[in-house]
Amino acid sequence: MTAADAEQVLAIYQAGMDEGNASFEHTAPDWAAFDAARLPEHRFVAVDDDGAVRGWVAVSPTSTRAVYAGVVEHSVYVDPAAQGRGIGRALLAALIASTEAAGIWTIQSGVFPENTASLALHRAAGFRIVGTRERVGRHAGHGDRWRDVVLVERRSPHVM
Repeated sequence: MTAADAEQVLAIYQAGMDEGNASFEHTAPDWAAFDAARLPEHRFVAVDDDGAVRGWVAVSPTSTRAVYAGVVEHSVYVDPAAQGRGIGRALLAALIASTEAAGIWTIQSGVFPENTASLALHRAAGFRIVGTRERVGRHAGHGDRWRDVVLVERRSPHVM
């Protein structure tokens, strides 16, 4: 993922937010903010034969404390028109390979329980459900309702 992908990456991000079960956020940030918040060595795009971005995955550090240096939080988004084609699985596989090569031992994320496709994708990629944070945040852009978040994580069997 590079700045050349920015417009398409942010459009896919926005589409996920507009759907209502991807994020508490309502508006994708500009590229500078998106770029600054994510580790450059662990972000990937999936492109089709025409060069169009169909999905992306990226990570952010969970903490600046040294003890958590091997823990990242990820996001994975697939263009709604390209869902169900294995893009999410390929992106997570690339992310897992990249993070393990860098010595990262845990990839984690929060998923709305209504996003059953994302939960199934994560389960298929070796993530486990750690628990559910009940009514952890208010989703102002989608009915101003309290939302639960399911915590998922994948511990590397190779990085100890």
